[in-house]
Amino acid sequence: MHRTLPVLLLALVPALASAQATDAARALAQDAVIVDTHIDAPGMLMDGWKDLGEEAEGREFDYPKAHAGGLDVAFMSIYTSPRQDDEGNAWQAANEMIDAVEALAQRHPDKFALLRSPGDVDTLRKDDRVLLPLGMENGAPLVDDLANVQFFFDRGVRYITLAHSAPNRIADSSYAVERKWHGLSPFGRKVVAEMNRLGIMVDVSHISDESAAEAIKLSTVPVIASHSAFRHFTPDFERNISDELAKAIADKGGVVQVPFGTAFVNPESAADTQAHFRAINDFNKRNAELKAAGEPLQDRAAFEKDWEESHPARQTPIEAVLDQIDYGVKLIGIDHIGIGSDFDGVDGELPDGLRTTADFPNLVAGLQARGYKDEDIAKILGGNLLRTWAAIEAGAAH
Repeated sequence: MHRTLPVLLLALVPALASAQATDAARALAQDAVIVDTHIDAPGMLMDGWKDLGEEAEGREFDYPKAHAGGLDVAFMSIYTSPRQDDEGNAWQAANEMIDAVEALAQRHPDKFALLRSPGDVDTLRKDDRVLLPLGMENGAPLVDDLANVQFFFDRGVRYITLAHSAPNRIADSSYAVERKWHGLSPFGRKVVAEMNRLGIMVDVSHISDESAAEAIKLSTVPVIASHSAFRHFTPDFERNISDELAKAIADKGGVVQVPFGTAFVNPESAADTQAHFRAINDFNKRNAELKAAGEPLQDRAAFEKDWEESHPARQTPIEAVLDQIDYGVKLIGIDHIGIGSDFDGVDGELPDGLRTTADFPNLVAGLQARGYKDEDIAKILGGNLLRTWAAIEAGAAH
């Protein structure tokens, strides 16, 4: 079984990774249903529209890249920040991103289609279309109105990540030092029940261990971690999922979707990420104190620039992602592992060989080289997530 490559070989990794895409790997990538549960294209569209139906320079997801890599189902991340929550515009921002995804599908009906049910995958993906379901990253757009769960379900949202990088009205964040709820809030418990009723997947990525444990326990149907690596490799990084929580997800019939970003799969990068969020927390506290004292505030852009200069991106081989998958399969079984890349959401900090949606054949080749059977690879690529989604949908029907 392969392990992370020695440091002396890192310079060779790009060539090795690109060579992994064998004909057999490309064929399986095109034949299997590949489901990626986390792509941050909608937020990028808000920063500046690029036609993702064509080759989009600098983007990790667009139609040509997705088609080349065999991607069939690309969950569009409707991400809102704690700052937008605090400023009261998360609901509006979420709707604007959904509008953008709808516009993309309407402009290219031959390339994209909106997806609202796993039962429609086979029909809609014909003629090489890439299907676009929606996942809400951070429950902030729900505000404190339970009716908004139905509202966003009607708009196509099929999973909700309960919180992101700060506590909200629903749950605590894994990144935050302070814990507001030590589990779910009273409103959060109602949100989970309403998601179960409607058939929206409960996503425990990003939230604290206490919040995740309560959400898993309360849910009457399987739950998912839409983009969470395993904490086994990053012991002090709560953002990655613990063995105990991963087993609880599997025991309930759910899936852990492994991300590609180096912040999750590279231990040094994970430590940098955790330190960054703590530094932001200290920065915000300091600015609050300065504001209260009537003194000039520190510049956030300057803070980020200094941080990036002192914490450069770390080169990471594709083996780091393959190791995550290996560990997950041994821990919770082949039926409970999938992929949630975080493409377009990690500032390009990705492993060599997994830089864009065109690179899924490299992942397939790596799994084949490690002895996985093609039918098991197909489960990891998307079969497991579709099975879980169908079970959640069926649970809502009953």
